[in-house]
Amino acid sequence: MTDPLSGGDAAARVDQMVAQAKQKAQRYQAMQAAVGQVAVTETGKDGLVTVTVDSAGNVTDLRITDQVRELSGAQVAAAVLTTLRRAQSRLPDRLGEVMAETIGDDRQTVDTIVGNYRAKFPEPEPEEPEPAESQHVRNLGAIEEEPAPKPPRARRPPGGSDEDEDGFGHSFMTRG
Repeated sequence: MTDPLSGGDAAARVDQMVAQAKQKAQRYQAMQAAVGQVAVTETGKDGLVTVTVDSAGNVTDLRITDQVRELSGAQVAAAVLTTLRRAQSRLPDRLGEVMAETIGDDRQTVDTIVGNYRAKFPEPEPEEPEPAESQHVRNLGAIEEEPAPKPPRARRPPGGSDEDEDGFGHSFMTRG
């Protein structure tokens, strides 16, 4: 039996495999560097909030216009979170583009990484439009209802004294 690695052809094949491995390593290093530079910026539908996330989905920039003064805290928070989720959900596509440019021949790796990002940063739920009446109305607080009337107090029997503190003609301090 002959050794497949002996001889001139085998040495050339090994050299070729080493060169291919080095090229692949360089492409993966380039991919890693390019992925590290990925950032996605998303602006909310009303233009009040702009969020930028890095390739890990972390917020790197947040801009909120002064128009948010007209909104409640809950509305501002919802706008920030919705915009953040939309920015994060765009990461898989952006990373897929960068990876295709650097290691495009390795579909399995691209699909695996992009799939992991899609699982981590799914498309956000569609926003429900606000009712037309609440878009321009500020809730300044609810009007308090009048308190319920207190039940009538038990009347003291006629001729009772201040010692009739329990309402039954006897002081709670004395034995009857």
